Amino acid sequence: MPERIEQWDIFELVLHGPSSNNPFVDIDLSATFRCQDRQINVSGFYDGQGVYRVRFMPVSQGEWTYITHSNHPSLTGKSGSFTCIAPTGNNHGPVRVAHTFHFAYSDGTPYRQIGTTAYAWTHQGEELESQTLETLRHSPFNKIRMCVFPKNYAFNSNEPPLYPFEGTPPNQWDTTRFNPRFFQHFEKRVGQLRDLGIEADIILFHPYDKGRWGFDRMDEASDDRYLKYVIARLSAYRNVWWSLANEFDFMTTKTPADWERYARIVVESDPYGHLRSIHNGRLIYDHNQKWVTHASIQNGSAVEDFGRAVLYRDVYRKPCVFDEVKYEGNIPQRWGNLTAEEMVHRFWQGTIAGTYVGHGETYLHPQDIIWWARGGQLYGQSPSRIAFLRKILEEGPKEGLEPIDKWQDVYTVGQPGQYYLIYFGKERRTEWNFDLPQVGLNAKMRFFVDVIDTWNMTIEALPHSYVMREPDTYRAVADGPVVRLPGRPWIALRIRRDPNDGIVYRDLNKIVYGEG
Repeated sequence: MPERIEQWDIFELVLHGPSSNNPFVDIDLSATFRCQDRQINVSGFYDGQGVYRVRFMPVSQGEWTYITHSNHPSLTGKSGSFTCIAPTGNNHGPVRVAHTFHFAYSDGTPYRQIGTTAYAWTHQGEELESQTLETLRHSPFNKIRMCVFPKNYAFNSNEPPLYPFEGTPPNQWDTTRFNPRFFQHFEKRVGQLRDLGIEADIILFHPYDKGRWGFDRMDEASDDRYLKYVIARLSAYRNVWWSLANEFDFMTTKTPADWERYARIVVESDPYGHLRSIHNGRLIYDHNQKWVTHASIQNGSAVEDFGRAVLYRDVYRKPCVFDEVKYEGNIPQRWGNLTAEEMVHRFWQGTIAGTYVGHGETYLHPQDIIWWARGGQLYGQSPSRIAFLRKILEEGPKEGLEPIDKWQDVYTVGQPGQYYLIYFGKERRTEWNFDLPQVGLNAKMRFFVDVIDTWNMTIEALPHSYVMREPDTYRAVADGPVVRLPGRPWIALRIRRDPNDGIVYRDLNKIVYGEG
């Protein structure tokens, strides 16, 4: 009976072949998978000790057949089949772009990015890495940014237990020979993240080596061979995202042509089209490039105040993820000493711009075990508030949140006529008159209002409803009492349409959004 594999899970073909000379460069291995009229070609890889593997993620249900191709007779012409069955549990498939500015899993389930960063957590040894996974299990985070290569930087200067190539530390490597143990360990962690429902945002290159190991300054052939090997091993994991680099512009040995070549290799080598981006230091990459699926941005000021983050949407017309907005912590470096209140505020600022924000934590530790670099435990106060926000987002519209009158009303996001979030940030308002952008609103529509304290994590459902008057040219107000607010910062409103009011929406295609 054919093997049964869930849709978007991993079918792995294991073959045995030559181990002499250098199989990493001497042996080519691939396989063609077919199901009805669909055909997918997949690269295999050498996993050491005469073992070769081909990993495949079935993208549709049904009977799949395969046949291998190789330049070695013992590996070519191997054929077989398996049955792809329906996914179960939290298997929703890879995350894709949805509704232009948002994300959804392949089965259509909305995905609201609530990410964090622990760059070198897979290079810390079993005890600390297990602690990191346990912390993530109880955290709100559904994505983590993580490097393939080890990191040599402040608060993170330890030698890793494993290296990606054969050779002699610190920097005598044979980059034509990979160390299978290193990649077996890394992919084990990716699989554990998948089982926790967490996306692995895999950073393929980074500048924080500075010649210590030399992985940041390999030659062109070594870079290209490394990319193809990593993709062959990892692309069948449904929770993979590709980030070409962290702070790409700080890698002074790489040119714009290099990044274009890397992008081409990733696109051509990944048969599943996982999400792809590249992260900036001071120089923002041109995310209008077709290979970029979403913009990965470092810019804390963009989500520091109203009306800034939304501009990135206008430029790129793609999902915008502010993966680095500085970190909650108390280290001396200015990028790592945000208060918890400020970190939560930046998440909400990104939310009301129709964008997404990433978390990081940098509290001093006697052994320099700082989350942003090495993982371990979280000590800050923002994660519980971010979990509160995540719940609100996941209870919101399936299509995601959109700025409704983005050049005139920087406080309001939602879906016109259905759902609104209004965030007042650091303002200390004591009241709010029910007043919304007129788009999608009709007289007699009925709404309910919740007052949200984003810091104290409370939601007060007001006992009365609000009934819309006839909108004017730009705004619409409702009959009902003034909404009383507590005069504290970090207050938001959630406004939801009464599902029983029976009013038909106006035709949004006939509404003029701008003035000119």
